[in-house]
Amino acid sequence: MKVIDLTVTLNEKMDVYPGDPAVTIEKVHTYDKNGWELRKLTLGTHTGTHVDAFSHMHKGKANLDEMPIERFFGEAQVVQIDAQWPREIGLFFTAPLDETYIDKLLHAKPSFVGGEMTERLERMLLANDIITYTDLINLEKIPFHQTFTFYGLPLKIEKGDGSPVRAIAIL
Repeated sequence: MKVIDLTVTLNEKMDVYPGDPAVTIEKVHTYDKNGWELRKLTLGTHTGTHVDAFSHMHKGKANLDEMPIERFFGEAQVVQIDAQWPREIGLFFTAPLDETYIDKLLHAKPSFVGGEMTERLERMLLANDIITYTDLINLEKIPFHQTFTFYGLPLKIEKGDGSPVRAIAIL
């Protein structure tokens, strides 16, 4: 078994989407003063490696706390854009995707999709109840078309439109 971390490390210098809150990580308690450490995090729900709830771009669609936890993990493959894709598993892409692939994606009925994609494609996928993951790293460490188990569990945020995740692939 091999575990590959697909998660960007959260830090105060990381880029965020224009208009989103900057990341701050403030030390509130210290070993010397309090006998323990504690940090206060300030960040947007779509910061770093994250998952999007259907409600992120569609009013009235399911929020994170309304979605079954089973939706956030399962079989997946890193696939090439020009290849045939398996059906009904998660699909991850190392090349940018745009809306010209929507018909092919809908035909594949993926559980979730990850990689760099246009806002319009992300909106279409979420409208069709396909979960999207963004800002994944190390996908190139997974051989194309090899099935693996993916985990990208969100925080259970009430009415959450998205959440940072610790994303891993288990080969």
